[in-house]
Amino acid sequence: MRKDKQKAIEMRKNGLSYRQIHAALKIPKSTLSEWFADERWSREIKKKLAQASADAGAVRLKELDKVRGEHLKRAYESAKEEARFEFEKLKYNPVFIAGLMLYWGEGDKINKYHVRLTNTDPELIKLYCFFLTEVLRIPASRLSGHILLYPDLDDWLCRAYWTKASGLPNRQFMKSTTIAGRHKTRRLSFGICVIDISSTYLKVKVLEWLKLLPNELMNKRYYENIAP
Repeated sequence: MRKDKQKAIEMRKNGLSYRQIHAALKIPKSTLSEWFADERWSREIKKKLAQASADAGAVRLKELDKVRGEHLKRAYESAKEEARFEFEKLKYNPVFIAGLMLYWGEGDKINKYHVRLTNTDPELIKLYCFFLTEVLRIPASRLSGHILLYPDLDDWLCRAYWTKASGLPNRQFMKSTTIAGRHKTRRLSFGICVIDISSTYLKVKVLEWLKLLPNELMNKRYYENIAP
């Protein structure tokens, strides 16, 4: 056995990431992956590291509510770097990938102040909220809902429907908006649900993840590193 492999094993079992081991021992990350990818104990450490990274990101997001001016500007400049680091930690989490794909298809990519997704499928909304709260560790209290209604729909019934689907309490839903449908007879039974988070910092990170996602999913090595 290589002398540095035993040291790497000890460091990994102590909860260090590939990045930290590489910095200390100069062992390529690809070599570390070959050594540890099939080890169940190492996969558990990977999960814990990913969770810790997500928790830390959620704490920073909450703290940014208190930051203004130039300090906030500098924080946004670091958002892309943080996103790239977190992407490496989370890219094998299926819910992380699913959540990004949902946002890629249904999310707002233009407004820089809001992370906003709109859809009519309750299961999609449920999964998206799970992605935000359980993977990105965004406090549920930061999420807000908004319902777009057709004139003939009952607001109370639609609110009950979407609060159940999203898991958000009624108080976190804004006043519903009545819209005119394009077709007089083809109407959605419960309107359209919008899930929103007001955060430029998070929006910068989400857009950076979406830039990284396609190339990663088309990279053969990505699948080689997925544990069987």
